[in-house]
Amino acid sequence: MNRFHVHLNVADLATSIRFYTALFASEPTVRKDDYAKWMLEDPRVNFAISSTGRAPGVDHLGIQADSAEALAALGHRLDAAGGGLVPEQATVCCYARSDKLWTEDPQGTRWETFHTLGEATTYYAGEAPCATDGATCSPDLRAAKPKVDKGTGCCVPASGCC
Repeated sequence: MNRFHVHLNVADLATSIRFYTALFASEPTVRKDDYAKWMLEDPRVNFAISSTGRAPGVDHLGIQADSAEALAALGHRLDAAGGGLVPEQATVCCYARSDKLWTEDPQGTRWETFHTLGEATTYYAGEAPCATDGATCSPDLRAAKPKVDKGTGCCVPASGCC
């Protein structure tokens, strides 16, 4: 079963961790100097916060897929919704290694669909040729060129990143 994902930028990580720990009645599953994540079952959500210098508020929304096949199916749905897809293969972000597809909704809200492959020791690997926004591991979708397979209408596997 896929899991809804919410990532917020926060000004004060420690205060935010206290607030969300009380709200969720649960300690973070992952806790770092600049990041915390709760993998909740009720509601089933991957809720993450970080203090990486971006303006406080919603950074992005997303769906965490349980498998590569589920990620591909989400890619087809995103394509049908009309968003240009920006794939990232085996990228390091938020202390995890993941395959991802990024898009924006009509209002400009960034959406990340991803399948986690394992843990990482850093928040962001900063590997080229990703077109990142410089403050986080998510790509600058306006600078990145969406990659779509004209035959299938879905994401084109890329070596490395965008």
